[in-house]
Amino acid sequence: MESGLPTVPPYVAGPLRLHPFRAVSLAPRRVGDPASARAFARPYRGVPQRLETWRKRGLAARSEAPALYLHEYTDSGMTVRGLVGCLDISHDAAEPRERQVFPHEGVHPRQVTDLANRMAEMRVNPAPILLVHRGPASIRDVARFVGAGPPDQDYVDHAGQHHRIWEITDPHQLEVVDAGVADARLLVADGHHRYAAYVALHHRDPTEAHRSGLAMVVDQDETPMFVGPIHRVVHATPMRDLTRSARVAGAEVHPIDADRAVAALATDTVVLTDGQSWATVRLELPPRTAMVQLVDGLLERLPRRPSRVTFAHSFAHALAQARPGRVCAVLLPAADLDLVLELAESGCLLPEKATSFQPKPSLGSFIRLLDG
Repeated sequence: MESGLPTVPPYVAGPLRLHPFRAVSLAPRRVGDPASARAFARPYRGVPQRLETWRKRGLAARSEAPALYLHEYTDSGMTVRGLVGCLDISHDAAEPRERQVFPHEGVHPRQVTDLANRMAEMRVNPAPILLVHRGPASIRDVARFVGAGPPDQDYVDHAGQHHRIWEITDPHQLEVVDAGVADARLLVADGHHRYAAYVALHHRDPTEAHRSGLAMVVDQDETPMFVGPIHRVVHATPMRDLTRSARVAGAEVHPIDADRAVAALATDTVVLTDGQSWATVRLELPPRTAMVQLVDGLLERLPRRPSRVTFAHSFAHALAQARPGRVCAVLLPAADLDLVLELAESGCLLPEKATSFQPKPSLGSFIRLLDG
């Protein structure tokens, strides 16, 4: 885990707005290409000129007029659709009842500062943060109507994602979205540090460019994102230490065969393995508690502190790191989205790397220039 304790991210008040902007997009063959990250490399102050050079060479393009964008992307058989625009983050929530954007993980202040400094120097929001909500019918109707027409862009990127993009410029449609977003309660699904950096930039320099940040708002009832777990990999810790700590905490611990391990995962059950031995750990979950909260608490109570705890977004990645007697994988069940929403809206933060919202859009599909 990162050094230093995470802090509570800022909370933003409404009425929320999703402003149109002139999007910069990389050429389809450049979207999703890891090499495209060099567009945002040092020297950061050269990023706008670099993007302009790429535009002249046909490697990037910019929309002619400001718009909101309906962005649909498909990856590994899953399709996600959302609205991309500049989310107004200029109103701080003075009281809990005013909050309308809800982070569910803490942030590290140094990382927030670094990101804010980088965006200020680049004069760019390099990618949208992801926000999910259960949207109103009015916005769904606009999205369905717009999506029924031919897209302005339709391509498969370097990483194999299929993108369809529609520009929304009709004044009536923009008014409907504006009204629908005003009272929205948005959960930060991905991009907690960038979200906090948006707010930090506005506090530092409350000019028009920093009143908003690039965001994609997904209706979880329309095209739900998959909410997966992020597993823990515990280094320099044998299985016996983990099982002993679990039993001391009152958990039921049972050996299990490897081929039954995945099926044993449940809301109240995790699986431990060092690649050779396997065990289930069943914990009594108090109301309004996610399993990841209890697991991180167990790791903090180990008799010997792990040399480090790392994260794995898949079973395969977690198991590849397990080593008998030395490295253990703690395989977690997925968190329930409604529980995450409930906890976030109550002001409770989950441990860092608690959820993995998938699939995420490829880098390069939307970029926002802060100047102009």
